[in-house]
Amino acid sequence: MTQTTSAHHQGGTAPPGARFDAVVRAAVGQGLLGEGGPVAGFIDTEGVRASVGALHDAFATTPEVLHTFAAKACSLVPVLRLLADCGMGCEVASPGELRLAMEAGFAPSRVVLDSPAKTREEIRLALALGVAVNADSLGELRRIDALRNPGSASVLGLRVNPQVGGGSIGPMSTATDTSKFGVALRDPGAREAIVEAFRVRPWLTRLHTHVGSQGCPLELIADGVARAYELAEEINATLGVRRVTSLDIGGGLPVNFADETVHPSYAEYVAALTTAAPGLFSGRYSLVTEFGRSLLAKNGFIGARVEYTKDAGGRRIALTHAGAQTATRTVLMPDAWPLRIGAFGPDGTPKTGPSLAQDIAGPCCFAGDVVAYGRELPELAEDDVVVLYDTGAYYFSTPWAYNSLPRPAVYGFRAVAGPEDGSGHDGPVTFATVRDAQSLDDIAAESGLAHADALVRRDG
Repeated sequence: MTQTTSAHHQGGTAPPGARFDAVVRAAVGQGLLGEGGPVAGFIDTEGVRASVGALHDAFATTPEVLHTFAAKACSLVPVLRLLADCGMGCEVASPGELRLAMEAGFAPSRVVLDSPAKTREEIRLALALGVAVNADSLGELRRIDALRNPGSASVLGLRVNPQVGGGSIGPMSTATDTSKFGVALRDPGAREAIVEAFRVRPWLTRLHTHVGSQGCPLELIADGVARAYELAEEINATLGVRRVTSLDIGGGLPVNFADETVHPSYAEYVAALTTAAPGLFSGRYSLVTEFGRSLLAKNGFIGARVEYTKDAGGRRIALTHAGAQTATRTVLMPDAWPLRIGAFGPDGTPKTGPSLAQDIAGPCCFAGDVVAYGRELPELAEDDVVVLYDTGAYYFSTPWAYNSLPRPAVYGFRAVAGPEDGSGHDGPVTFATVRDAQSLDDIAAESGLAHADALVRRDG
């Protein structure tokens, strides 16, 4: 589906906080948001291209680097295909994500498989395809010993946990002393065991590390990468050969959710790495990155209709269709994942007027389904629209099926600049369907409709 309407260009001419105003108005005008579509996700395709460009620019002087997109951040085939078209590879962490990467058109040589619990069949498939595999443990290396065909084109690596500590969000920190990921580098005997693993496996040529993402400062991330770099140098020096030839340094650049500005930047990330490990960009090792949230978060938003408003105990509550099913992390950990909220009228234009402290609640049947508490916004009313900003990654792309609520439709958009003659006329916004809204028939089928009588049969 392709639709067009009028809007201002989503670029430097838009005032802060108004980047998507015209897109919201266009979506409402075309019925993508409203009675027939009470909640939907939107992705700025030109914004995605610009973010990918900034990443490539930051690493422009690096001799050899493969930038992969972490599929879990937005596992939608059209989005993955857009990223492939931008020159990205893909990092996957499950058989499902691997299938989606293949469907999106990524070359196997530009796909990296990470997971702490790969099955033998998953490893066999990756090796047959020629996908790179990062083993998460010494035990997994032993599985690969048995499954690997000497002719496999897969680059094989080992993930290490540098144990440099955690950031401000514990569940997002993967380099703590007891993290489930990788071989714990500072545990007794671990370093020697890693060196030995590389000694006996000439095909093992990559080291992988990932410190965490949101809540992890650049210095912590850089420290973890530096530990992996030092280990690579040690392995090669001890073995007397250049066994480790590439380093997968993960991703994890934090996103600023407080306002529209983008910081830290990829350039700041590269500067921090250069300080922590000056030899990292020398060309001795090819590099792999695995960014996700930082590429997409600010290039997407959720729009939702206000179904009702009410007062309870002196508090104003707006009941919307954007709750835990699309903003799961924010609802379950509101202090760690706060979101900016926009208020729009029924016609999709920004609301004005005095601010009122309001809770923005979702449709799920548990009391904690609230995406924002006491947020100061123009007073919301029935049929208004709220926007949850910075939700282009991890939100609408992988919704929670709580209450059997349907997965929302997702639309990509491209906003074109209007005339620069001062007339004030808008340029067009073009929408394209990325994912259809889930139907009730889809929900019933997914919930076992084809086997409805399976538990009540009495025929033996």
